[in-house]
Amino acid sequence: MIGMDKKVLHVDDDPQILRLVHRQLSSAGFEVISLDQPEKAMKTLVDSSIRVCILDIEMPRINGLDLLRDIKQYDGGIQVVMLTGLVTLSTVLDSMRFGAEGCLFKPVDDFEPLIETLRAAFAKNARWWSALHDLKQRQLT
Repeated sequence: MIGMDKKVLHVDDDPQILRLVHRQLSSAGFEVISLDQPEKAMKTLVDSSIRVCILDIEMPRINGLDLLRDIKQYDGGIQVVMLTGLVTLSTVLDSMRFGAEGCLFKPVDDFEPLIETLRAAFAKNARWWSALHDLKQRQLT
């Protein structure tokens, strides 16, 4: 079914973080597209049919919270997880307010919370796809 693979877009301006996250998530069974240019994130999401992404907040050219709002405005069903070094209460609250599934902080010592958050995001997507499929079937009868 469309949207059911484990493809994740990770957007961060730090190449070391991109490599580390890519390695950890790949070993956990995710297909990771790493992007160090946040201004290309929307095109990549659309072109690759990605349903789950990870965003840094403090990036040049485009702030991750602004990108989160753009993604949710484009398609509210895309699940977004914030992974940031900006550790403040407002970071968490703004992330939640703008529709993020979670907000985790760098440096990442344990990748299990990120992996679990991504699994939950994919499960949420699967429930939405199932509901849409059910709706379509009901409309046909």
